[in-house]
Amino acid sequence: MQVIVELPDQVARQFGETPDAVGRHVMEDAAIEGYRAGRLSHRQFGVMLGLDYWQTETFLKERGVPLNYSAADLEADNATLDKILACP
Repeated sequence: MQVIVELPDQVARQFGETPDAVGRHVMEDAAIEGYRAGRLSHRQFGVMLGLDYWQTETFLKERGVPLNYSAADLEADNATLDKILACP
């Protein structure tokens, strides 16, 4: 889907010098906010920005975005691991 955003020139210049640079920066900010709010998964975030798993990890880390991984997620992963390791 293509989305058109109109920004005042003074504001747009804060995001980049070219329309492509501005668009990329706005998309990155939207992806970060979507991930922080839980609207985007790690994978969706990467797909949105054309990044693989490790590039996504690096991108988020460089920008100080915490991993969306709760204590409940850890417990579920540990339970799954216990089941896998218990299989003969």
